[in-house]
Amino acid sequence: MLIALIARDKPGALDIRKANRESHLAYIDATGVVNQAGPLLDDAEQMIGSLVILAVADMAAAQGWADDDPYAKAGLFESVELIPWKRVIGG
Repeated sequence: MLIALIARDKPGALDIRKANRESHLAYIDATGVVNQAGPLLDDAEQMIGSLVILAVADMAAAQGWADDDPYAKAGLFESVELIPWKRVIGG
């Protein structure tokens, strides 16, 4: 199943994001369940969150992935939503 992970950064947390970016990207590569991903941007095109599409067996697997993400462990996110998603167009 596909799950959309939508995470919003805590205000002023850009330094946390930058400091943990390489670990986050390595985690994505190592786990092999990320279908698509990228940062959410503000009007100045600064990173303010993440959109990650996970291809996992169930919601519990998505929650486990989200909990183990280095960004989450570093305390970057103000909020995280996991929402079942259905691809209709693209990829």
